[in-house]
Amino acid sequence: MRRHACALLLALGLSQASAQPPGGAPLPIFDAHVHYSHDAWEVLPPGEILALLKKAGVRRALVSSSGDDGQQRLAALAPDMILPSLRPYRTRGEISTWVRDDTVPPYLEERLKKHRYVAIGEFHLFGADADLPVPRRMVQLARQHRLTLHAHSDADAVERLFRQWPQARIIWAHSGFERPEKVREMLRKHRNLWADLAFRTDHASGGKVNPDWRAAFLEFPGRFMVGTDTFTPERWHYVGEHATWSRGWLSDLPREVAERIAWKNGEALFGAMQH
Repeated sequence: MRRHACALLLALGLSQASAQPPGGAPLPIFDAHVHYSHDAWEVLPPGEILALLKKAGVRRALVSSSGDDGQQRLAALAPDMILPSLRPYRTRGEISTWVRDDTVPPYLEERLKKHRYVAIGEFHLFGADADLPVPRRMVQLARQHRLTLHAHSDADAVERLFRQWPQARIIWAHSGFERPEKVREMLRKHRNLWADLAFRTDHASGGKVNPDWRAAFLEFPGRFMVGTDTFTPERWHYVGEHATWSRGWLSDLPREVAERIAWKNGEALFGAMQH
């Protein structure tokens, strides 16, 4: 499966990276892709999660969970660090079924009445499924509550989301697993599209940035963010290592660009938003 392949690639990337931070103090990290789902709650209590993030130098994190209680527990303990994002499904098993599940909109409506969020997602949505009634209602709710969309989607679905809501702010999870040339094309077309780099290792190797990705980062220094993607409990033990690896390849970029990708872009997108 793609996720298992990505896990292997990430492990290889981590072992090959020089992981040397830029000169001076280590870059703080805004982690734009974190999950604290039901299978992690008992294994790693909220206090341990926050300790892992702090040790890794993560100053803020965009966190979602299946179900929604996970990130609410974190946000209650660290409201200045945790930015809650609402997923449209309650267990990981709903990833491929939520788009046709009529119980999802009432669930989202209930949670939105109960808590404050900065985003909806990460959600998995591909192609024409974006135009189904359930995803359309999700977009309407995001628009109503002025929430960013965090989409694990192909380019087609991203285009459809923007057609539904031209002013949407969308974070493209994993940069759509697209080639850097396609990512640049999408960023040129949509000024309100950002891309997280979670589970990608093609952009850097041995502490050096791939030339094609370097061109993307230099053209759009304000549109990329790093992310760990803690989609299983064991992934939490990569948070510190991933932060170190990220600082390693970021050190191969101009300092200003590195700072923007590491944390300033996340702060610019969400910093003024309270929860």
